[in-house]
Amino acid sequence: MIKAWFKIPFWQRVVAGFVLGALAGWVLGPNAEKWFGWLGDIYVSLIMMIAVPLVLFAVMNAVGSLAGQQSIAKLGGRTFMWFAITAALAVLVGLGVGWIMKPGLGVSGLLGDPNYKIREVPDFIQVIKDIVPRNPFQAMAGAMQITTPDGTKVLANKGTMLQVIFWAGLCGFALVKLGDRVAKLRELVDEGAKLMIQVTRFVLEFTPLGTFGLIAALVGSYGFEKLLPLGTYVIALYLACAIQIVVIYSALLASHGLNPLKFFKGAVPGMQIAFVSSSSFASMPAALRSVTHNLGVDKNYAAFAVPLGATIKMDGCGAIYPALTAIFVAQYYNIDLSAAQYVTILLASVLGSFGTAGVPGTAIVMVTLVLSAASLPLEGIGLLVAIDRILDMMRTMTNVTGQMVVPVLVAKETGLLDQAVYDDPSGNIGLEQMDDNMPETRSA
Repeated sequence: MIKAWFKIPFWQRVVAGFVLGALAGWVLGPNAEKWFGWLGDIYVSLIMMIAVPLVLFAVMNAVGSLAGQQSIAKLGGRTFMWFAITAALAVLVGLGVGWIMKPGLGVSGLLGDPNYKIREVPDFIQVIKDIVPRNPFQAMAGAMQITTPDGTKVLANKGTMLQVIFWAGLCGFALVKLGDRVAKLRELVDEGAKLMIQVTRFVLEFTPLGTFGLIAALVGSYGFEKLLPLGTYVIALYLACAIQIVVIYSALLASHGLNPLKFFKGAVPGMQIAFVSSSSFASMPAALRSVTHNLGVDKNYAAFAVPLGATIKMDGCGAIYPALTAIFVAQYYNIDLSAAQYVTILLASVLGSFGTAGVPGTAIVMVTLVLSAASLPLEGIGLLVAIDRILDMMRTMTNVTGQMVVPVLVAKETGLLDQAVYDDPSGNIGLEQMDDNMPETRSA
C-alpha cells in the first residue's frame, strides 16, 4: 500500500488532500478545525523546523561554490533586476484589474475588525540595521531581543530569515578566504547541505496530509457570510494573481525560449504548498527543491536566490495586493485618484517590497505603506481583515511562483540552467528520489 501511494505523482496526492479536506470541512463545519486542524499545525511546524538549517547550510555551501564559477555580485544584480521588473508588472496588473472591475463601488456599510490596529511601518534605516544579527544563534532560533514600553527586555519570535542569510553568506565567504586550511569544515558544510535536502524530502511527503488538515480547518471555520460582502474584491484579487502567473510569467519564460508549460509542471509542488500554507517561508524548502530537481537550476545559485526571494520577492503580497487595495479603498471612500497617486502607488509598491524585507506581516505592512504614500485612509485595511486568510492563499502562491520564475530566468541568461532537466520536469520532490550522487528515476 505504501509503495502504491508513493507511485502516485506528488501533485495528485496534494490535490486529493485538498479535495478531501474541503469536503470534510464542508460536512463537519466548525468541528473540522477541532478534529483535523492539528494535522495542518504539525505540518507547518515541520516545514518551519527544516527551513532555517536548510538555508544555513545551503547558503554557506553555495557562496563557496559560486565564488569559483560566477561573480556573485553579477548574479545578485541580475536577480534583483528581475525581482524589480516582475514586481512592477505585478503592480500594473493589480491597478489594471482594480480599475476595470471596480471592487470598491457598490459596497457600503462594511465594519472594520475591532481588533485591527494600524501597523507602524519601520523606516528604511531600521530595516537595514535589523539585517545584521547581534546574536546569530538567536536569529537561527527565530528570536529577536526587543524592549517593551516598561523597559523589560524579552525575546520575541520574528521573521529573521535575512539575518540567517547574512550570517550564512558571511561564513561562506570566510570558508572561501581560508581555502584548504578549512577543507574538512567545507566538507562538513557540504554534507550538512545534503543532509538537509534529504530531511526536506522526508518532510515534504507529509504535504498531502498537512493539506487535508489545513483546508478542512479553513473551510470549516469560514462561512460564506464573510465572503459575500467583498465577493467582487476576492474575485478581483484572484483574477489579478492568475493573470500575473499565467500571462506575465509565461510571457517572460517564452521570451527566454523556455516552454511555460514545462515550468508549471515542475513548479506545481511549490505552488501547491504555498496555496495551502499561505506562507512563503514555509513554502521555501519545496520551492528550492522544485527549481533545482524539477527545473534544472544550478543548486548553488538556487540556494542563494530562492531563500532571498522568499524574504523580499512578494509579487502577490507586496505588489498586486497593495495596488488593488489602494483602488478598493479609494473607490469605497469615493476618492478620485490622480495620475500622481497612481505613480506613487507603483513606486511605493516596488520599492517598499525591498524596503520592508524581513519585516513580519509583509502584506499588511505593504498596504499600510502604499496607502500612506498615496494619502488614502489607512482604516480601509481593517475592512479586509475578516477575509485575509482567503486572500493570503492566492497572494502567497503568486509570491512563490515568482520566487521560482526569477531564478529560472537568471539561470537561463547565465548558463546555469540544465535545459535537459527543464524540458523533462518531474512533478515529484519527495521520498521516491534516490541519493543525489546516484542515478535518479524521476516520475512525471
